[in-house]
Amino acid sequence: MVETNTIPILLNGREVATEVLKNVANEINTIKSNNKRVPGLAVLLVGDNPASKTYVNNKEKACNNIGIYSEVHKFQDNINQENLKERLEQLNNDNKIDGILLQLPLPSHLNSQKLINAINPKKDVDGLNPVNLGKLMSGQQCLKPCTPLGIIEILKHYSINITGAQVVVIGRSPLVGKPVSLLLLEKNASVTVVHSKSKNIEQITKTADILVCAIGKPKLVKKDWVKPGVIIIDVGINKITEQGKDKLVGDVDFEDVKAICKAITPVPGGVGPVTIAMLLSNTLEAYKNR
Repeated sequence: MVETNTIPILLNGREVATEVLKNVANEINTIKSNNKRVPGLAVLLVGDNPASKTYVNNKEKACNNIGIYSEVHKFQDNINQENLKERLEQLNNDNKIDGILLQLPLPSHLNSQKLINAINPKKDVDGLNPVNLGKLMSGQQCLKPCTPLGIIEILKHYSINITGAQVVVIGRSPLVGKPVSLLLLEKNASVTVVHSKSKNIEQITKTADILVCAIGKPKLVKKDWVKPGVIIIDVGINKITEQGKDKLVGDVDFEDVKAICKAITPVPGGVGPVTIAMLLSNTLEAYKNR
């Protein structure tokens, strides 16, 4: 019988990210000591979305901290599709750039998928180009999406056994839900995916040894959705107002589930920092592949 916890193990994403970035920095120091060009990352930011600006600033700081060359290309939110695609093609042909990241979401008049398709798959450090997603599906070596990679890295860091585990993923987006399901299958988990059209979600999630929540609905998952001893990876970052104050919460109601889950990622400070670390790790991988 699984014992419940009054205090779950907090799966500290900042700690995991620090370890990943330390390893990347060590490799970059070796590159520098051999008088070689360092890896380069270009980020394209369209408009003034506050969350996107924060993410891009954090990525730029992380690059500077570990020695990756970084460029940020900023555009007004009225930029047209062709001009943005032209800049992507210039970066595809820029030899000092190994990784290209198009910061999402984009303004509604832009076709995100067509722009992602225009990124050279070898420089697609977000792992969202159809070439890379297709290789992921078929088990080939490729650049993989950063958040799903970060989830696997968290589980690895805390020695959480994936093999044979019953994993339920809430959400089927190409950003998280679908690719993390494939990565978990690669690690020999039994994976079930539920989404907004699924029936009896609460009954399915109760079967999970590991529950991955990536649906973008604040505090959706309650304690009656999970079994005692579950390990929860909460990908959601939702801004809400409580008692007149803005705060960030996940897709899981932390206070409600904490008494029965074995371990859980906090929000903030869980999956987010590791996503950025995996982006820089992917940039190094793209550099070495070139």
